Amino acid sequence: MDGLNFSLNAPVTSISAITWGHLIYVCLVVIAAAVVSRVLMIYLKKSLTDKIKRNQLDILMRAVKYGIAVVAFLVILPYFEVNLSGLLVAGGFASIVIGFASQSVIGNMISGLFLIIERPVSIGDNINIGSATGTVTDINIFSTIIKTYEGIYVRIPNETVFTSPITNYVAHVARRFEYTVGIPYAADATVAVRIIKEVIRDHPLALREPVPSVYVDELGDNAVAVKVRVWAPSSEWWDVRTELLWTIKTELEKNGIEIPFPQREVWFRNELAGRVSVREERPSSLTPAGDRDETI
Repeated sequence: MDGLNFSLNAPVTSISAITWGHLIYVCLVVIAAAVVSRVLMIYLKKSLTDKIKRNQLDILMRAVKYGIAVVAFLVILPYFEVNLSGLLVAGGFASIVIGFASQSVIGNMISGLFLIIERPVSIGDNINIGSATGTVTDINIFSTIIKTYEGIYVRIPNETVFTSPITNYVAHVARRFEYTVGIPYAADATVAVRIIKEVIRDHPLALREPVPSVYVDELGDNAVAVKVRVWAPSSEWWDVRTELLWTIKTELEKNGIEIPFPQREVWFRNELAGRVSVREERPSSLTPAGDRDETI
């Protein structure tokens, strides 16, 4: 037993104070940290897969892995004969410097964790943040990636995402859109409203609930304004909107109801009929005689 103690307490090298016992302890801590990390990863996957989305689960698992690694590092650090008091003092100064330098990085990381908890956006959502509008393609620990409708990828820091107003166009399962359709005063508004309702009813993706609204909204200068409000699935909202608008136009035209255009009736206060101003062109006295037309 004494021989074993002597072997464990013997320094690894002649110039090192680290013993074989220290190395074995460090290895055990590393193995234990790896096992704990693995067990936690399995537990998180089984318990949270159906509760949160995949990207949010990935970010949470990364944060747990980093946390376990930091704890393991702090546990094994004293066994490398590191003076923690001096390290803490040096770390204090370093933390101040690093804090100013990495303030935005830390803010983005913390904001990323808050985004996981609050979940205002998810991958695949159509959103608007500031001047960027598009589809969320990735949410990582530091930033959020948006693909705009023009195909441009925009990287937005998570701190900006968390502190900015977010418009999520698909957070609700249904979304409403509306038109203002103009019909001539000479047309029958009742017939026009009936045709529009039939077009909406025949579209397979126009929702029956909430009930679509079609009504005369305003008597304009050039047309009777018919307001059309329809609900559609958020994922199909744009396609339904464009298809319905075109079908409404064609069906109204088939029934002799054309979309009016602005017209103006001009009325003159004074009658101009019969008043014709005739200007006679006379040869100028400055025109040379040779250039004048003369009749002999």
